[in-house]
Amino acid sequence: MSLSRRNFVIATSVAVGGSMALAACSSGGGSDSGSGSGGSGATTGAANFTATSVKVGTAADSKGPAPEIPGAVKGGTIRPIGLSDFSHLDPQRIYFAWNSQVGNLYIRALTGYKTAPDGAQTLVGDLATDTGTTPDGGKTWTFTLKDGLKWEDGSELTVEDVRHGIERGFASFTTDGAGYVQAALTGNQDFRSVYKGPYSGKHLSSIVTDTGAKTITFHLKKAHPDLNFTLAMTSYGAVPVKLDTKEKYDKDPVSSGPYRIKSHAPDKSMVLVRNEHWDPATDAIHNAYPDSFAFEFGPQPIPLADRLIADSGDDQFALMAYSAVPAERIQQVLTNGDLKKRSVVGLVGATYYYAINMKRIKDLKVRQALIHAWPLEQIRSIYGGPSAGDYATTILPPSILGRKEFDVYGKLKKPQGDPAKAKQLLTEAGKVGTTIVYAYQQSDTYDKTQVVIVNALKAAGFNPVAKPLNPTNYYDQIQQIDNKFDVMWFGWSPDWPTGYTMLQPLFDGRAIGNGQNNVSQLNVPAINRTIDKDDAIADPKAQGAAWSALDEQLMKEQAPIIPETYQRRTYLYGSKVGGALFDPQFDSAILYKLYVKA
Repeated sequence: MSLSRRNFVIATSVAVGGSMALAACSSGGGSDSGSGSGGSGATTGAANFTATSVKVGTAADSKGPAPEIPGAVKGGTIRPIGLSDFSHLDPQRIYFAWNSQVGNLYIRALTGYKTAPDGAQTLVGDLATDTGTTPDGGKTWTFTLKDGLKWEDGSELTVEDVRHGIERGFASFTTDGAGYVQAALTGNQDFRSVYKGPYSGKHLSSIVTDTGAKTITFHLKKAHPDLNFTLAMTSYGAVPVKLDTKEKYDKDPVSSGPYRIKSHAPDKSMVLVRNEHWDPATDAIHNAYPDSFAFEFGPQPIPLADRLIADSGDDQFALMAYSAVPAERIQQVLTNGDLKKRSVVGLVGATYYYAINMKRIKDLKVRQALIHAWPLEQIRSIYGGPSAGDYATTILPPSILGRKEFDVYGKLKKPQGDPAKAKQLLTEAGKVGTTIVYAYQQSDTYDKTQVVIVNALKAAGFNPVAKPLNPTNYYDQIQQIDNKFDVMWFGWSPDWPTGYTMLQPLFDGRAIGNGQNNVSQLNVPAINRTIDKDDAIADPKAQGAAWSALDEQLMKEQAPIIPETYQRRTYLYGSKVGGALFDPQFDSAILYKLYVKA
């Protein structure tokens, strides 16, 4: 499994310590006791959104145009500001959320997410008329293209272009992108050994197109009932056969969306303007109110926050495009009514947790004692308190289809930890005094959290040993199967909102290996079989319920992790920016919903 597209942001946020590590802090409120996994923590004046399960839409839901936003007007320029430039613009080379965020302005795929004003999302057909049909439980998928689809030069967007975008994902220069569909089509994780891409003049036999009927059919090696979710990833965006420049396409991609790239000064700026050949009648997802988007790259979190707080000149039209309000400025935002009105807040679509090394901590009662002992309240206080996010009690975050809340270990009642219960379990197991080596990324923030963790473990009867690791190679160290750590800080964000993309990479015993993400090294044959069984369930609701049941089973019977938080982020924007809406898929403001206030 590849590193999750948003897990890159999780890794980065910790590696830099101070500012980004607390970027999840927000103007969300909440009581001193904190909220559970479903609380929004809303604060008056702030646009606050809680991730909710995505539903699968109908053909009617997929019809354009996108619903109008009350009060929105056309015209003007929105000025997103980011820490750094985009690493890739070629759809098949896009995986990280920051790149996908801008990609949503000019890249369209077969499916996508339609977002309501309250943040609720529906999977709909984007280029396709619906979310696809499968006659055999997900082994064969067919999509029909909408009429009126065009590229920025006015040429027709065809099913051959959609196929080309998929087949380009096999090319040697597109290794940065996702590989899910390629593996599904070939039945091989090493899919480039099976097919080298379209540039040899050969097509992949498992994709069949009918130009006249405007259909494209995928014949998978085994059933994938959630393929329609996978195809919403930017990595599977269409690319015009006749305008493909191979490696050079990354510098000048062709638009099928509401905007096209006009200019790009690497590491400095990028300007997108309207794509005149985009027809809103074909698009149920994207609004296009601004005349242009002018990106600026480089400002660091604190100076950027200060600029947006000052709200002068062009910064009135600006917004934090990915770098959120830093810890050093969050209280200023919390206590200023005007700033709260100029912020968008949302739960990150991820679960932050501590992996327990099952290879070293083999006794279930010891693992359960660790969960009871863990000081969630004290940790979250260091992050910024209730506004930093909600306590996590499940593996699946709230955005996952079919996910349900549960609290096996009573962490919402005793988030400060329950040393008495932990010591009772250790006594029953005859393991009082067990040494626990706790590994974490060294930073100002996590140096503080390790203190409260060590104190809590001592009070519960453990012998804790804190092991700070260099952030630059932290993941390389904990993802070694012979590492010497018992508990390791980790976090994971799904590539699409179904349980497979959380539970398979993290807890499938066949995913154990150096560099892999089953850091807990859980390998239970019955769990592996359940993952395969659940992945084959065709009905989305039934599959969601099955993943949620497996989530609870894992926590009750295996206790492979200590859930920590579903973190929350706050993004500040200028007084002339309207329509700010949090995107639970990319943990940022949705650019194509913004408008310039009159």
